[in-house]
Amino acid sequence: MKLALHWRIMIGMVLGIVFGMLMSHFEMAQFVIDWIKPFGTIFTKMLKLIAVPLIVASLIKGISDLKDFAKFKKMGLRTVALYITTTIFAISIGLGAVNLSKPGEGISQQTIEKLKAKYANDASIQKKIKGAEAQKNAGPLQFIVDMVPDNALKAMSNNKLMLQVIFFTIMLGISLLLIKEEQAKPLKDFFDSLNEVVLKMVDLIMLSAPYAVFALLSSVIVSAEDGDLLISLLKYAGTVVTGLLIMIGFYMTIVTFYLKKNPIWFLKELAPAQLLAFSTSSSAATLPVTMERVEEHIGVEKEVSSFVLPVGATVNMDGTSLYQAVAAVFIMQVLWPEGNTFSNQMLIILTALLASIGSAAVPGAGMVMLVVVLDAIGFPADMLPIALALIIAVDRPLDMCRTVINVTGDATVASVVAKSLGKFGEPHVKNWDDNYDTVKGK
Repeated sequence: MKLALHWRIMIGMVLGIVFGMLMSHFEMAQFVIDWIKPFGTIFTKMLKLIAVPLIVASLIKGISDLKDFAKFKKMGLRTVALYITTTIFAISIGLGAVNLSKPGEGISQQTIEKLKAKYANDASIQKKIKGAEAQKNAGPLQFIVDMVPDNALKAMSNNKLMLQVIFFTIMLGISLLLIKEEQAKPLKDFFDSLNEVVLKMVDLIMLSAPYAVFALLSSVIVSAEDGDLLISLLKYAGTVVTGLLIMIGFYMTIVTFYLKKNPIWFLKELAPAQLLAFSTSSSAATLPVTMERVEEHIGVEKEVSSFVLPVGATVNMDGTSLYQAVAAVFIMQVLWPEGNTFSNQMLIILTALLASIGSAAVPGAGMVMLVVVLDAIGFPADMLPIALALIIAVDRPLDMCRTVINVTGDATVASVVAKSLGKFGEPHVKNWDDNYDTVKGK
């Protein structure tokens, strides 16, 4: 009896962690970086490779299958409203958790000085601050301007421009709805066929998922930061993880009482996407798998998932927004206690919500958004490098955790929207082992 995909991925994760710890112990980190990590990088690049073709093909298919622009409008409004609601809830959970636990009160001045010495002049920190400054200097409606591409092919060549791809694809899909059916049919048939081909590519790529996860996790372990610093920041990291677990509970409450489904079943079916989100720290890289799991295993019809999930991968950052709330208040508790006021915390909710819209669904984007949030509440600019140095030691593992929440939130909202539109039914479960046997020629 063959193990289910999520169990194979989980075994790969555990073995990767153990292998990484052994290589670190024997001081063979460079071996892992040179000879193991590339296989995980190739897997991630392959998933990103098919993300744009999958979004374009499935989104056009989904919109054209609606047959009615009014249905698309209804689905769009519900999707946006739900994403905003869940993001505000996530930020509020983060603020509640950090105010109750007060993790900043446990950080000694010695630890702050150690972090400052190690990271304050770090090139990656300076890059994130410059990126945030560019976003800060933009006008209030710049994120809307940035959604509209001036070159569709250029947008499709950059996964960071996912919103532009979605904008162009939605316009194309709506235009297909508004012309005569016989005129639209050739193009619709092309995208229907492309959608099936790309989904088969997802199947083929997923055959290597357990091995890729092994490579990704082992490379993360051998690249881990100073253990003493990690222990010093354990209370802060624990606060973030606690908030993220509460968000999982929130989603599962919705699954239980609105979708009328067993939450354990929901998590089990979504597990491969969650495990890949954890391993890659990228909602964009995980998107093809998320779409496959939600459509084939959870029962959301394609015309809903093909719109809701790509939009969610770009604008719905529940885990990241929660992290920003915790991180911003934690930084104020340590470095700027006089700024930790009720009005500033309310401003964090608004700023984190707006910052999440259009943020790139790639590793590390949350740190740039955090700088925008800190600047909005008036945090001293000269202390920004120290603020980022304070949390960067644990940012990578927390990035992995919050990406899991981002993906889970997307899947939950897609299911809720589908249920509200009568598009949530029995899953058409695909047997991954059949795909494996087909490739092997059995």
